[in-house]
Amino acid sequence: MPHVEVNGINLHYTLEGQGQPLLLIMGLGAPAAAWDPEFVRTMSKTHKVITYDNRGTGLSDKPDVPYSIAMFASDAVSLLDALALPRAHVFGVSMGGMIAQELAIHYPQRVASLILGCTTPGGKHAVAAPPESLKALEGRAGQTPEEAAREGWKLSFSEEFIRTHRAELEAHLPRVLAHVTPRFAYERHFQATMTLRVYKQLKEITAPTLVATGRDDVLIPAANSEILAREIPGAELAIFDNAGHGFVTAAREPLLTVLKEFLARQSV
Repeated sequence: MPHVEVNGINLHYTLEGQGQPLLLIMGLGAPAAAWDPEFVRTMSKTHKVITYDNRGTGLSDKPDVPYSIAMFASDAVSLLDALALPRAHVFGVSMGGMIAQELAIHYPQRVASLILGCTTPGGKHAVAAPPESLKALEGRAGQTPEEAAREGWKLSFSEEFIRTHRAELEAHLPRVLAHVTPRFAYERHFQATMTLRVYKQLKEITAPTLVATGRDDVLIPAANSEILAREIPGAELAIFDNAGHGFVTAAREPLLTVLKEFLARQSV
């Protein structure tokens, strides 16, 4: 398993495919294995796809110290340095989208294009999740990893999608549970999301930007994507019907169509 040392920790990563580099940044408390495998396989046919475990997850180190979105962004840039990649297309989902914003604002020369998935600018300008969603997100203590993962489906997918795609979701579960995120690291991730305050800097983003989400997101409401698309100069907005926070899976085919067309117009 490939690792690189960045910022005093070992970061686990994978490379798949050939072409212009596409860095995928996963969200809160989840390892890189949580990326939809079919999505990654499809994108690797046209791009060099880089996935990695954020600190605290997967096979990366898990120091029990305060984390921040700026720290995660520094890890991502250091990974690009270690891989000798001056620039990459960057796609972050949820907390990963927060990290991607930080990258585009503070390391603009490293971001060839920016894709922000089901994310938020944070702070007082963001549209908060419903209280019941936040309670479900925080209230996983006492559950087994399998129980927590299955409960997490309810925040990402509709009841109908879970019912009709349960076999696919169950088949993906062992990948996600192979290296469970410790409770302390999950809490460090959650605390890190509270450090994002980039609303006033969104207008400084110069990378071509695509903002994408599911219309029915109950965790980070789609209104946040509308805010991001409004504030980032020239940003394009794609909101997918019949999909929520897990839109990369639930709206995989329409997302791939939009994403491929967007990336075809960009170049490292």
